[in-house]
Amino acid sequence: MSSNDKIEVQNINIPGRTNRVNAEKYLAMKEVLLRVLPDTSPGLTQKEIMKKLVTLLPEDLYPGGATSGWWMKTVQLDLEAKEMVTREQSKPLRWYKQ
Repeated sequence: MSSNDKIEVQNINIPGRTNRVNAEKYLAMKEVLLRVLPDTSPGLTQKEIMKKLVTLLPEDLYPGGATSGWWMKTVQLDLEAKEMVTREQSKPLRWYKQ
């Protein structure tokens, strides 16, 4: 896979809208995000997710965790739109795998 390859992502907050993003970074973040999210409620908060995933990300794609917050949110919103991740209606918000 080259760094020019793109993948189409959705956003649960804007139904019908898609964007194209770097496929390699997306797939790496998706793998790690699904690895850290629990299978059932209660899920993890955004802060808890970031703390867990930043150490698992490939250093060549996310040196020192660079841009990981943006990518985590992009992938999380896409996976919610694809009904692979559930957002709990809690404060703070929590997520878990479906």
